[in-house]
Amino acid sequence: MAGSDSSGGQPSQVTLKTAFTVCFAVVLVATLVVLIIKAEVALILTGLAALLAVALNHLVALLMKRARLRRGPAIAVVLLVLLVAASALGLIVVPAAINQGQSLVNQVPELTEKIRASRVFQLLDQRFHVLQQLQRQSDNPTELASGALAVSAFHAVTGVFSVLGAFATILFLMVFMLAFGPELVKRLLAQTLPERRPRYEGVVSKVYSATGGYLSGLILICTINATLASTCLALLGMPFFLPLGIASGFSSLVPYAGPIVAGGFVTLLTLTTVGAWKALAVFTYFMMYGLLEGNVLAPLVFRRTVHVNPLLTLFAVVFFGELAGIIGAVLAVPLMATAQIIVRELLLIRREKLGDRVPVP
Repeated sequence: MAGSDSSGGQPSQVTLKTAFTVCFAVVLVATLVVLIIKAEVALILTGLAALLAVALNHLVALLMKRARLRRGPAIAVVLLVLLVAASALGLIVVPAAINQGQSLVNQVPELTEKIRASRVFQLLDQRFHVLQQLQRQSDNPTELASGALAVSAFHAVTGVFSVLGAFATILFLMVFMLAFGPELVKRLLAQTLPERRPRYEGVVSKVYSATGGYLSGLILICTINATLASTCLALLGMPFFLPLGIASGFSSLVPYAGPIVAGGFVTLLTLTTVGAWKALAVFTYFMMYGLLEGNVLAPLVFRRTVHVNPLLTLFAVVFFGELAGIIGAVLAVPLMATAQIIVRELLLIRREKLGDRVPVP
């Protein structure tokens, strides 16, 4: 009979409105995925600006509470102090780091030849044919050499403008988020149902506290890493200790994996410049510091501030690093913390609906 199913003769429960709703939801999700893929750079810049705004907003709130300033003057004071501190650090560290970095770049061909002549590289080349893999990257060296200078200059200019544009975008977004972000969040929460508003406010407060704690701890870890690495390399007589120490500090932005990669690179560079014994000392230092950061510093940050399990942290770094590169790995921990907070609240809501009032630990 028309309009009935084959099992019980009952009319179909799928109406035209239901089918249209499902199709619309599928199209909406597909459109959202395409927009996220197309706007990847904008999302990354917005995420970095949001992280910086959250970190600075803790200082703004503290200044408003202690000095009893209004929000506008408090933001101005925080930004001014940050500018003065960055300028002072730049005048002290940046010139020496640039000089040592230029010296390192000038010695790249010589260092490359030393690496190729080393016994370790020869063993790796015999096993994995490294030189053949590198030669395959340049099938036509004459064609590449003909326009190499123009292409390099073009890439250098566009790269500088891209970095400056990204920096300006992050700066303006951060300032506007500091100035208007809290009020916007309050207005959005005011539009929710009164009985659900406290729960939403609690979620926002937890995400805000977790992100701020993560950033403050991460800045401390990066500073400790850069200071100790620069000091160790300087004591060992490494000629490029300052840029390498700064790079080692920035490697802590990628939890767990970053210091390991930086330590391996610095050890290899030390081996080719100042000898095997000092390279062994550098390797020992990075092993000891890796244990310190992985077992003491990182747990203090990720477990006591964002309350994220180290295994989940590593999964998040691998996943978001694959999606968005280094920036994704940097944003992995706060994103995982936010997802964990939301999942906990959803599970708590489900338990309450089932009648179980025992709180989730």
